[in-house]
Amino acid sequence: MARRVRRIKAEINVVPYIDVMLVLLVIFMVAAPMLQPGVVNLPSVDKADRALDVKPIRVEVDAKGTLILADGAEKTEIADADALVVAVKARTVSQARPVVIAADKEVRYDAVIQVMNALKKNGVDRVGLAVQPQK
Repeated sequence: MARRVRRIKAEINVVPYIDVMLVLLVIFMVAAPMLQPGVVNLPSVDKADRALDVKPIRVEVDAKGTLILADGAEKTEIADADALVVAVKARTVSQARPVVIAADKEVRYDAVIQVMNALKKNGVDRVGLAVQPQK
């Protein structure tokens, strides 16, 4: 009797891979509508405080980093953040007034945050940033 030589088939069985891919496709198709791509809910401008019965105190930071305290028509140059806090506290003794920081766009972000932080640490509750609307 002659023995028959068996040859090994060099084929890859792709059926299990196709089954796995179809299952993954179905999972992603079901899960994709449930994902929200980075939605940020911003507050509406209509709900912001618009009616102020007092004028805010304006702190100006020019391109060189000089602090100027503007209260109405009166402008005073301030040496540092500590002197600014003392001057703002003196103007807000009788009533709580908001403070608006107006900084030149060439000023470093760190300088503006230091002014804001000094005001917040010393009890000034309402501190905001002044911006110019786009044309």
